[in-house]
Amino acid sequence: MTSPRSESEVIISGGGPVGLCLALLLARSGVSVQVFEAEPAISEDLRASTFHPPTLDMLEPLGVSAELVSRGLICPDWQIRLHPSGERAVFDLSVLERDTKHPYRLQCEQWKLSQSLFARLEQEPLAQVHFSSPVTSVEQNESGVTIQVETQQGLVAHRAKYLVGADGARSFVRKAAGMTFEGETYPETTLLVTTLFPFEDHLEGLSNVTYCWKDDGNFSLLKVPGRWRVSIYPREDLSIEEQLSEALIEASLQIVAPNPARYEIIEKRPYRVHQRIVNQYHCGRVALAGDAAHLNSPSGGMGLNGGIHDAFELASALNDILHNGASEKRLDLYDRRRRPVARDQIIAQADRNRARMREKDPARRREMLTELQAITNDLQRLYDYLLKSSMIEGIRQAEAVT
Repeated sequence: MTSPRSESEVIISGGGPVGLCLALLLARSGVSVQVFEAEPAISEDLRASTFHPPTLDMLEPLGVSAELVSRGLICPDWQIRLHPSGERAVFDLSVLERDTKHPYRLQCEQWKLSQSLFARLEQEPLAQVHFSSPVTSVEQNESGVTIQVETQQGLVAHRAKYLVGADGARSFVRKAAGMTFEGETYPETTLLVTTLFPFEDHLEGLSNVTYCWKDDGNFSLLKVPGRWRVSIYPREDLSIEEQLSEALIEASLQIVAPNPARYEIIEKRPYRVHQRIVNQYHCGRVALAGDAAHLNSPSGGMGLNGGIHDAFELASALNDILHNGASEKRLDLYDRRRRPVARDQIIAQADRNRARMREKDPARRREMLTELQAITNDLQRLYDYLLKSSMIEGIRQAEAVT
């Protein structure tokens, strides 16, 4: 490996919202940091769009929460619904007002967070962000980590005291460090489409976040500024290629809400859902955060939020080690705080949410809806339920670990 061209205290592989959030936290605490992102720019694609109350609370000191709120949609409640009858259980987040400054979900595309974080990082003298710079090798020893980055000029080496893999589900850093990623891939494929069609004008009492049962299947409706995101769980007797056809997507949307005109589809893509987690959040001087460390069903909107929570805890750990005299065992505490929450709260809740919405038996659906309505009609039960589903309980669980 060639001699390093530059040195910093921390290198982050991955310039998505988790990596950029971690970089900003580190730079503002006095830690020199470099971010290397494979993509040429921040990608404005169809990814996460839900921010939970504690995530907005945590981001507020960075100056980005108000900006996100101004660019997103406040969702004071969310619902689970029978379609087409419209019977529903509505979860009112205002019951959390004594526990958070943001007692609501915010619907805002994750790339808007990335843009906001990047704009602030550009003002930080201790931070550098490099696009079109995939990490291609990782070597660590007792004093630091050296990486090679592919650039237009060829491979360039960089060295730091610590390396963080925030490079997503297919993390190169995780693989290079030899860290396992155990779990499973769900059998179904989901079709995600966006449309300008105003579902709220056609489905009475619709929330901006709605999970729906329909005859022999389910779908979800999530509104972001100017459009609706529709997750369609397709038929199992047809190929994905067939179901991505205009005719079949049109037929699926007509079931959601009859439209005399054809639906205008803005975007569409299929995706598979996984639940996986590493056996440890760090290996020596290499640590992981976000999707590189854990994956879950998007049902409940917890993946991105959990990654941001990882970033805050990891930033604290690295700052403690680099500037406050803590030993490397501080990374063990990062693991003990965040991994059980990802496993027992985020992944487990998302898996239960998925299983509930995949239920096809009408009688069992009715039992579930009745129970959910009983929860929403009991303030204490609603409060306890939302404390967990809004991820406040998980953060408190992590903070209690010493």
